[in-house]
Amino acid sequence: MINQSTLDSLKAMRLTAMAAELEHQLEDAATYRPLGFEERIGLLVDAEWNRRQANKLSRYIKNAHFAAPNAIIEGIEYHEDRKLDKAEILRFATCQYIMDKHHIILKGASGNGKTYLACALGHAACRKFRSVKYIRMPELLDELNVAKACGTFKKTIQSYQKVELLILDEWLIRALSPQESYDLLEIVESRCEKGSVIFCTQYEPDEWYDRINPDPNVESPISEAIMDRIIHNSYEVLIEGKVSMRERHGLKASLKGGRP
Repeated sequence: MINQSTLDSLKAMRLTAMAAELEHQLEDAATYRPLGFEERIGLLVDAEWNRRQANKLSRYIKNAHFAAPNAIIEGIEYHEDRKLDKAEILRFATCQYIMDKHHIILKGASGNGKTYLACALGHAACRKFRSVKYIRMPELLDELNVAKACGTFKKTIQSYQKVELLILDEWLIRALSPQESYDLLEIVESRCEKGSVIFCTQYEPDEWYDRINPDPNVESPISEAIMDRIIHNSYEVLIEGKVSMRERHGLKASLKGGRP
């Protein structure tokens, strides 16, 4: 009765892992009886701590809204033609670049695995309980337009300022309007001193200027401001590949692999 009362109290206090561990110890009394009080209570505390850490990690991953939620550092494929530096990727996985407030530019053709690599690095950041947000650039621009119409633009900018790592996929996938360039500057400016950004792009930084300011007859200080805040504070990673990752893992590849 005393044990059941203790179990009920633990569950009522939402210490479910401790309750489960206690039940396990009671069911296997012969194994746990030789252990001292400190050892047994330590196992209870460890069980609850591990549960809470696992739940915390799940919340961080859920809040990040990754496009590739199952992407992890251990799943990155280092095919010879991709020319990825594994040591460099593992250094990024330590999240030192986030502590130093540096950025990462992932460059490569469509299908070369930029999104997966970015999400894997984001997952590594979540493992260290750093806040992460993933968003495609077209969706970001739409969100900023809606925020301006609703009078919540400043609040939206602040929400992007709070996260420790922002992943911007499809960076400059299309040329920007002057207003979009200005809105983008607000995001970049808000990240300068507050956190890091991973940019996924098909374009070399030298090509960014014309996409931020597509009108050759108009000089744009905004373009210079955006690029100056990014280029000089970023690691650049070129992801090559004679065969795209979609082709490597697509239907045809699976059918070919299944042949005798």
